[in-house]
Amino acid sequence: MSILDTRFETPYNTAPFSQLETAAFLPAFKKAIESAKAEIDLIVKNKALASFENTIEALEYTGEQLDRISSIFFNLNAAETNDTIQKIAQDVSPLLTEFSNDVALNTALFERVKAVYNTRESLSLTEEQKTLLDKKYKGFSRNGANLNADQKKILRAIDKELSQLQLTFGENILAETNRYELLLTELSDLDGLPEGAIEAAKQLAEEKHKKGWLITLDYPSYIPFMTYAKNRVLRQKLALAFGQKGFQNDALDNQDIVLKITQLRYKRAQLLGYQTHAHFVLEERMAKTPETVKTFLEDLLSKALPAAKKEFKELEDFAKKLDNIDRLEKWDSAYYSEKLKQQLFNFDDEQLKPYFKLENVIEGAFEVAQKLFGLQFTQTNEIDAYHKDVLTYKVEDSKQDLVAIFYADFFPRAGKRNGAWMTSYKSQYVKNGINERPHVSIVCNFTKPTSTKPSLLTFNEVTTLFHEFGHALHGMLADTIYPSLSGTSVAWDFVELPSQIMENWCYEKEALALFARHYETAAPIPMNLIDKIRAASTFQQGMQTLRQLSFGLLDMSWHGIDPCNIVAVKQHESAAFQATQLFPDVAENCMSTAFAHIFQGGYSSGYYSYKWAEVLDADAFEYFKENDLFDPKIAERFKTHVLSKGGTQDPLELYVKFRGQKPRAEALLRRSGLLN
Repeated sequence: MSILDTRFETPYNTAPFSQLETAAFLPAFKKAIESAKAEIDLIVKNKALASFENTIEALEYTGEQLDRISSIFFNLNAAETNDTIQKIAQDVSPLLTEFSNDVALNTALFERVKAVYNTRESLSLTEEQKTLLDKKYKGFSRNGANLNADQKKILRAIDKELSQLQLTFGENILAETNRYELLLTELSDLDGLPEGAIEAAKQLAEEKHKKGWLITLDYPSYIPFMTYAKNRVLRQKLALAFGQKGFQNDALDNQDIVLKITQLRYKRAQLLGYQTHAHFVLEERMAKTPETVKTFLEDLLSKALPAAKKEFKELEDFAKKLDNIDRLEKWDSAYYSEKLKQQLFNFDDEQLKPYFKLENVIEGAFEVAQKLFGLQFTQTNEIDAYHKDVLTYKVEDSKQDLVAIFYADFFPRAGKRNGAWMTSYKSQYVKNGINERPHVSIVCNFTKPTSTKPSLLTFNEVTTLFHEFGHALHGMLADTIYPSLSGTSVAWDFVELPSQIMENWCYEKEALALFARHYETAAPIPMNLIDKIRAASTFQQGMQTLRQLSFGLLDMSWHGIDPCNIVAVKQHESAAFQATQLFPDVAENCMSTAFAHIFQGGYSSGYYSYKWAEVLDADAFEYFKENDLFDPKIAERFKTHVLSKGGTQDPLELYVKFRGQKPRAEALLRRSGLLN
């Protein structure tokens, strides 16, 4: 028997990573699927009348071992993958899709669920139970339960193909990222780069047994080069490589995959009776309809565009004056924006980095969580991890009761995809009177320590850490009965509120005083730098807003229409970007072919939610600012009505319970400096 087949005999039932054999995953998946099927059969064959307890609750708790194995395996596939894991993922995904369809298309099971749903008005259910019942019913009705036999076959085929295409899309991006290297052998090619970036590039070259300095497409390598390197030709070369991922007409090309994914999603939506994939997705979001999303994006666009155009003209004039640049290109943006910011505010990220040692920032996030929510984080070595860089913590409340297990994985490596995300290895829920506590992880790609310096974060990396930590708090402080409603299992346009609100503390002197200390002298960050951070917080907000809106509009352009007549990915993308385009187009580059959020992750028809949640977080943080940054009563309201409730109630209702009013966009516009 594999260790994956049983409850783990480990501290706090944590995943026993060091004991896991990769080859054991496929048979463990197959066994767990069969076990889950047997649990479903017991529900279907129950001769008693369908009730909330013997049908809805019973269904909620089926497949626990399968869920556990899936969370471990697919998290490893994102953070510590290899060829073997990727091959297993391709084999397992169709099995999981087939099982999911077996459940969703099980007529007898749906009849029992429907019987309970049809009598819901006569049942004495709690708010959470009502939500669970509604979710279970819609889980069937929205996923084919009402289709005829032939239509169900078509749905199964679509879902199987989609699961494999989405995996392949992500694998291609990771392979593209890993295969590109820019090896520099002349020190002059590094002109402008900070000392730490140069040292990191040399260390990276040495690790790969090469002489010189190595620049890659991993963010901690790519971003500093694009921001500081004086050599415009090399910036262009690197930017073109970054923008060509999945767009090179080779074995790793994603163009056909993008077309197939969007067409299959559309056909699936049509099969289920929806106009488009966006109509299907948004029915279960705060926004409800594509029309609402379109209005939201266009309204913000009308407010941001004048500011963005003004900022772009300012940047053009600055580059022309500084270096006689006649035409500003995309590979000039970060470089000249940084130079302009330095001139306007007399500071840059390199002045800040010494005050943002990774370990101090982690402790700062923990202290903010302690002040707001009474949490205590204790690093421990008794919990197994999947890589030596992963840190593990016990999280306890003021009574020293266990709240959660927390994993933190901060540095890039070959088996890890780019970006930053929060995930879970075990959900919070209550069963048999036991409140099972969650196991939560954040994964980032930050600047690694060098032989002479610790990991020193850029300010953007600091806000990224706080962002993912906010997601983690949402998972940690979950306090619901049912796992499918727990933690971050909320509407996608609500899920970014807990993450984005945490970023706000990074701009406040009371919070910065907790952790922003010089890594050599321990001196606190000077007040003048804090003032500059805040003054620069609205720098190019028009352009930044336009960039985010362009991604949301691109997403909706793929998913809010019938895409079956689209034949050229680049041509379609260019049309979608037209309303937000500032820089000249780069013919060799395409964003869609590397847009993992919508073609690999869960953000299809949902990328707008970042800006949507910004409205929520700006309005919510104003509530703190009107009182006190660490006001215990407001923090308790946020914990009670938002963080702990998961998806048990309508998100707008939860927000109003916390805030006492509906969110107002004016708060975001004020914070961004876009309100006239």
